[in-house]
Amino acid sequence: MSKTRLSRRKLLAAAAPLAAAPFVAKLALESEAEAGGNVLASHVRPDDGAAHLVSGRGAASGHAAMFGDEAPAVGGPNDLDALLYPPPARPYRRGRLSEHVLTAVDTDLEVAPGVFFPAWTYNGSAPGPVVRATEGDTLRVHFRNEGSHPHTIHFHGIHPSNMDGVFEIVESGGKFTYEFEARPAGFHPYHCHATPLKKHIHKGLYGAFIIDPKEPRPPAQELVMVMNGFDTDGDGENNFYTVNGRSFYYARYPIRVKRSELVRIYLANLTEFDLVNSLHLHGDFFRYQPTGTGDNWEYTDTVMQCQGQRGVIEIQFANTGRFMFHAHQSEFAELGWMGFFEVVD
Repeated sequence: MSKTRLSRRKLLAAAAPLAAAPFVAKLALESEAEAGGNVLASHVRPDDGAAHLVSGRGAASGHAAMFGDEAPAVGGPNDLDALLYPPPARPYRRGRLSEHVLTAVDTDLEVAPGVFFPAWTYNGSAPGPVVRATEGDTLRVHFRNEGSHPHTIHFHGIHPSNMDGVFEIVESGGKFTYEFEARPAGFHPYHCHATPLKKHIHKGLYGAFIIDPKEPRPPAQELVMVMNGFDTDGDGENNFYTVNGRSFYYARYPIRVKRSELVRIYLANLTEFDLVNSLHLHGDFFRYQPTGTGDNWEYTDTVMQCQGQRGVIEIQFANTGRFMFHAHQSEFAELGWMGFFEVVD
């Protein structure tokens, strides 16, 4: 499939409510041809065994037409597992070292079928890998710059100024080790802070950073969702919006969760060019803790975040079935930022 460059104006001109439009139909047909059938694959954890659902296509149109293999998404059902499912939390232990390796690399990312974005990434994906530590750990991150431009890593949180990712610019071919105490507990982003900052972020240099509290959170199925966008034609406006880097991915591969069991979502916005991004859940309400810190919880079904804002969502789904989630800016949803939860008993 050839590499495609599409303008935002052309995409929106073709779009109908939540992307059930000729443009999307074209991508869906291409996606179907690659899939080779009309099986509906549900997105599940790799250790869930043969848990993929199999059913025929729904007869409904509109939103339902974007479910399963009708959705124009790239790749297989487990491609983004390392970004969606964070490493497990570890109990607090005094003096522990939490060690990680992040490498800046240039790569072309296929963000929609046949649509490639020339990205600057950490470890080959945008967002980069989830970095996780427990409050009080010594966090040590070995950074290597194998990209074509100078880069750094700026971690949100509390740390010394010489570990801030502002002054210690790492040239192409260079390396640097960040080391500091992981604090405060909460959910934070990390991103490049080389200038021009806007370009380094929109090209893909960001990721999720979880610092678990010393007193652990209650057990839950945990998910990480990083909202982002991709400007594929260089006009300073995003052509595609995604969670974890691929448009419509969780519409094609819904995320399976269990009714009445606690689900915890670490949600962050690293979208460039747009002032606000959001998440709206259909059919239920959830608790939302801004930044994952303190005791301030909201009870809502919609979260709005500016760039760099983040928070923790906790929910126990009340009903089984398919529940849509998407940006509550319809334009973002039409351009890829939508998906489904498959809630089962």
